[in-house]
Amino acid sequence: MTLKTKMEKLINSSYNNIGGIVVQKKGQTVYEKYYNECDAGSTFHVYSVTKSIISILIGIALEKGYIESIEQNVLDFFPDYTFQKGEKNIQNVTIKNLLTMTAPYKYKTEPYTEYFSSEDWVKASLDFLGGRGKIGEFRYTPLIGPDILSGILVKATGQSVLEFATKYLFEPLEMNVESNLVFHNKEEQMAFYEAKNVKGWVADPKGVNTAGWGLNLTAKDMAKIGQLYLDKGMWNGKQLVSYSWIQESTKEQAKGKQWKLPYGYLWWIMNEKEHTYAAMGDGGNIIYVNEKKEMVISIASIYVKNAKDRITLIKEYMEPVFYA
Repeated sequence: MTLKTKMEKLINSSYNNIGGIVVQKKGQTVYEKYYNECDAGSTFHVYSVTKSIISILIGIALEKGYIESIEQNVLDFFPDYTFQKGEKNIQNVTIKNLLTMTAPYKYKTEPYTEYFSSEDWVKASLDFLGGRGKIGEFRYTPLIGPDILSGILVKATGQSVLEFATKYLFEPLEMNVESNLVFHNKEEQMAFYEAKNVKGWVADPKGVNTAGWGLNLTAKDMAKIGQLYLDKGMWNGKQLVSYSWIQESTKEQAKGKQWKLPYGYLWWIMNEKEHTYAAMGDGGNIIYVNEKKEMVISIASIYVKNAKDRITLIKEYMEPVFYA
């Protein structure tokens, strides 16, 4: 039995929520396969992979002068926001703190009810920012907190996140993220998590797109994002995002406690020597880039709880199969 046959057998038995896999080597697709009645046009809720897309958009906004520096204080973008008297921590939180998950928050467990019952998820996230935690200490916030970056993009660019992303990232990459998805009740939200092949990007009732989750992409879309980073931000001869931003985003900026991996700017760092890094989302969604081997691997998955780790699959099977 060949290693490739073993890999596919393992996928079918132990990774059976996978919907699509794309492997690219030196810019060429060397493997593309779909499972669970999915095909090249199928879209998947990529969960926290959304964070890495937001990181790209912040980099583009910096390059285009919409944002001066990631050292800017978060509250500079929300002059009308009022915080509690004596709340010092929130005043010193920077964009960089949000990008590196080193901002403090007032909650111990994610306050989903307060967040989702709010009409304004950016304000809800700001309300939870600060507290007694120390700025600079890593604290991964999967859902509540990253939306502040969406709010900053809206304030800085005067466009919706989806409009800005479409103009400067999605259209150049020929990715089609059709429209906002707004939930009118809890039932619609729960149905979204269970649904397959949903199009668009989740937004709050005010129309601000989510930053920590909620984006729907195809496996090929995910591979394009990885290839863009492998190609130093160039696509069809055009610099979409600066190489310096990619370098900063994909090197260790904080010590991540989650999975004991270093963290960049909303990217997980796998191996600094090989310069491998990944955008990872719940359910087993991943964009994996190995610069040394010039490989991009995207795995799009249908959500299940406690999905098996994709890194093991990639390192032990996929890289040996396709890097020969």
